[in-house]
Amino acid sequence: MAEWEGIKEFVAVVEQGGFTAAARSLSHSVAHISRQVGALENRLDAKLLHRTTRKVMVTEEGQLFYQHCRHLLEGLDEAERALSRLQSHPSGKLRLTAPVSYGERYIAPALHDFMRRYPEIQAELHLTNQSLDIVDLGFDLAIRLGMLEESRLVARKLAQRSLYVCASPEYLARHGQPHTLAELRHHNCLLGTLDHWRFDEAERHRNVRVRGNLRCNSGAALLDAALKGMGLVQLPDYYVEEAIAEGRLVEVLHPFREQHEGIWALYPQNRHLSAKVRLLVEYFGEVL
Repeated sequence: MAEWEGIKEFVAVVEQGGFTAAARSLSHSVAHISRQVGALENRLDAKLLHRTTRKVMVTEEGQLFYQHCRHLLEGLDEAERALSRLQSHPSGKLRLTAPVSYGERYIAPALHDFMRRYPEIQAELHLTNQSLDIVDLGFDLAIRLGMLEESRLVARKLAQRSLYVCASPEYLARHGQPHTLAELRHHNCLLGTLDHWRFDEAERHRNVRVRGNLRCNSGAALLDAALKGMGLVQLPDYYVEEAIAEGRLVEVLHPFREQHEGIWALYPQNRHLSAKVRLLVEYFGEVL
């Protein structure tokens, strides 16, 4: 922004009536103000000010330049005020995507509360269990669960979850309770989208392949099947904690429970994140 250097100092000299008053108004030294104005005159190849030991007078060229510069600085000040208002009162459209069940249960209610706080926000929430390319599709933000793949996106951890393996008391009464990971091969395991379940064993991550007679990409549906005694299920804590507390489900294989799987906000690598996206990410981090 070399073209702007010296303009603010020049305008201050004109409006304050001298270098000393201009230096005081801008909290700079008189020498700094003089250097900036001198450099500006050299760059323009024009004499803007007549300096004497007693006063400073604006030349004809200086008066013309001052009139234009004053409007430029007023416009810049207004732009900064507008940006400040936008940052404190964000507005405009937000497009985000999230997994279906987690989005319905947590993201949508949090988004609604955020929109009540900032009523000038418009939002489009797309719920899907597919990992969409948010850059190509024009999304501002994606919520992802669990292990992240390598990508060109920025990831911020919002919260964490744990995976529970559990079953109904009726199922365990009929088939027994597993105490080792190897015993899973003798049980009917209700499957989601993956063929394996995730565990921590001896402080190391381990995937264990499991089998069963039901596969479904809905956590709510798998929870219902487990409550009806159809088999073991591995689900995040927010699905099963209430049922475990009420005794309708029993956690098994507790020593192998995988701890602290991440819940993430992903967004494109913009050098300056827009105010509305930044505020939404911060809000999700507070409430989730």
